[in-house]
Amino acid sequence: MFLIDDILLAPLKGVIFIAEKINEVIEKEMSDEGSIKERLMALQLKFEMDEIDEEEYDRREDELLKILGNIREEKQR
Repeated sequence: MFLIDDILLAPLKGVIFIAEKINEVIEKEMSDEGSIKERLMALQLKFEMDEIDEEEYDRREDELLKILGNIREEKQR
């Protein structure tokens, strides 16, 4: 009975494992100061090349600066 359960649940366990790994990568990416700084530089470059307007730049910059502030706050704890 347990063997049948294991066989039937294997695909679901695989999907859960993959989702957990993706979540770990996203959390790591969102907690890396260097990554956020790179995104800020890329955003500034897009703005300077007129790929995005000032409103979009300000909105996205604020989001990234908030994330960066949160990362630094977490490191101080």
